[in-house]
Amino acid sequence: MIDAAQRRLTPRSETRPVRVGKVEIGGGAPISVQSMTITDTRDVDATLAQVYQLAAEGCEIARVAVPDQAAAAALREIVPRSPIPIVADIHFDHRLALAALEAGVAKLRLNPGNIGSRERTRIVARAAKERDVPIRIGANIGSLSKAMLRRLGPTAEALVESALEDVKVLEDLDFHDIVISVKASEVPMAIDAYTLISARVRYPLHVGITESGTLGPGSVKSATGIGAILARGIGDTIRVSLAADPVEEVRVGYQILSSLGLRSRGVQLVACPSCGRAEVDIIAIAQEIERRLARIKAPVKVAVMGCAVNGPGEARLADLGIACGRGMGLLFREGRIVASLPEDRLVDALMEHVAAVAREKYAAS
Repeated sequence: MIDAAQRRLTPRSETRPVRVGKVEIGGGAPISVQSMTITDTRDVDATLAQVYQLAAEGCEIARVAVPDQAAAAALREIVPRSPIPIVADIHFDHRLALAALEAGVAKLRLNPGNIGSRERTRIVARAAKERDVPIRIGANIGSLSKAMLRRLGPTAEALVESALEDVKVLEDLDFHDIVISVKASEVPMAIDAYTLISARVRYPLHVGITESGTLGPGSVKSATGIGAILARGIGDTIRVSLAADPVEEVRVGYQILSSLGLRSRGVQLVACPSCGRAEVDIIAIAQEIERRLARIKAPVKVAVMGCAVNGPGEARLADLGIACGRGMGLLFREGRIVASLPEDRLVDALMEHVAAVAREKYAAS
């Protein structure tokens, strides 16, 4: 058997800590999960409703678009009523960044290169420093400058150099509460970019695959890219960028972290693939269990196995599990068989034990 030490990922890169409201990014803190609202920020109630939905799913930081002064003004009502830190997404107008800071946002997302002169950047950096508000420098493959594209083309190197140019602007102003992202929509490019920049800076890194797509394909693409980057020990906070309800971004984000053993929220369901050996409808059973588990938020690992080949062994590795046979099945808890039951009673019995284990884990936390 492979022991825990052999299963470890590459040790996480050491980065300096940056505080975003009550959430710490970098410095060895748990990898945080972010998302972005898709509401009109000027609609305070709608935006807050979505932020609360995200927070209920486990989102730890929410970013909102600030395209104009009306949106910036709305932040005065949104920020104090939000259950999680709010990040203002700023482009082109440095006055929006100043208004967002006055409203009490926990972080700015901006690029010094697109908000005008160096003096405007200086004004924003000074205001952010006075309030201990960090700035995320976000280099994106879709928004590289023409000069950078002429020099390096649409490459990982161009992403890194673009980000570092903006970082230097802030460093020259003695501003160091910086988070960096170098996002691409192509997974290999994103992996290369994060690997390159991780070797050159100690600022915390915000990891994501930009424009990844709709829920299904985008989840696969994001899991492939973000997972590969995190497995290299790189990354301090993540956002899964989907053309979908942002709540789905949070769910997928935690699934990525859980699959790597980095964070755990809610139930981790392990289910064997459908195959000709199964003597029960394992697809229907797994789907029913998945539906019932959706309301459980405690970190419980549940295995649903359909035959005697791999079933008992896999089920024993989970907190709870069932291994099905012809018309019946075994129920496992922490590696021990606790019951042998008819097929039609397995799911109900499993859920009773899941509820009990969830209560125990909450009590212990």
